Amino acid sequence: MSIDKTQNKDDGFLDQTLRPDVWDEYVGQENIKENLKILLTAAEERNHPAEHILFYGPPGLGKTTLAHLIAKETRRQIKITSGPAIEKVGDLASILTNLSPKDIIFIDEIHRLNKMVEEVLYPAMESGVLDIIIGKGPSARTIQLELPPFTLIAATTRIALLSSPLRSRFSGGVFRLEFYSHNEIKKILERSAKILGVTLNDEALDEISKRARFTPRTANYFLKRCRDYAQVHKLPLDKTSVKKALSLLEIDELGLNSGDRRVLDIIITKFNGGPVGLKTIAAASSEEEATIEEVIEPYLIQLGLLERGSRGRTVTKKGYDHLGFDFIEK
Repeated sequence: MSIDKTQNKDDGFLDQTLRPDVWDEYVGQENIKENLKILLTAAEERNHPAEHILFYGPPGLGKTTLAHLIAKETRRQIKITSGPAIEKVGDLASILTNLSPKDIIFIDEIHRLNKMVEEVLYPAMESGVLDIIIGKGPSARTIQLELPPFTLIAATTRIALLSSPLRSRFSGGVFRLEFYSHNEIKKILERSAKILGVTLNDEALDEISKRARFTPRTANYFLKRCRDYAQVHKLPLDKTSVKKALSLLEIDELGLNSGDRRVLDIIITKFNGGPVGLKTIAAASSEEEATIEEVIEPYLIQLGLLERGSRGRTVTKKGYDHLGFDFIEK
């Protein structure tokens, strides 16, 4: 298996080295892993390429990692691209016509795929053919190219933006990745620490884990920043140095950053705790609506600090307590 992507570990591709190489190293998402093992084993026994697969869920949960794992487990070459990168039909045609039999193509953020490109992708996924129109007007003609059998693995953070026809063509399955538990994050951190060559005790692991927003990417990011802090200040990587490093990053004990706290603070101080609409919050906080709705809100709601109703967003008693405000029952 090879990856069609130039990478140099000395040039900032450390995240790639932290990705698991075998199923047993991949922590969490047990139900998805079991389903994928069955799907891939059955396809291998029939000597067929695996069916097309779609992963969706919040960023940082392992969608790209699963695609890499599937390629490694099936010993297939994987070609990596993204929805925004495929601007024209010709871009897609170039990728598909250069595939070898049973290759895997991974399209990240597939919801951002151009609609004209999407139309061409349908017959490629379903019938293994590529329809190309040459010319314009009455003289235009269609050429149909046979494609080698391949597997499309796609990932998206916004499945609602995918059209129904595209979703229905993922015959191998549509899988939602869930947030990770505290213990699962600790296991991921333990493995990452070994790869990075750093030693930290259980208290330090626990401190990073509980602030990692249930997300492996965030956990690994915090681990690397804590390592850097301890290295520069010549300190052991323990609970004290971890807390200092995360405090420098403005990450509090619940994993909230300055942006999260600012949104809560604005709703409480300027709008009496809510309810208040998204547009108003965005204007008051100078944040984009999409950032609030897709990045900030989900974690605040998951922790029970914020509620979202038909009239807008309201900070809960727990949210008031976390920021140190007195809660007044309405």
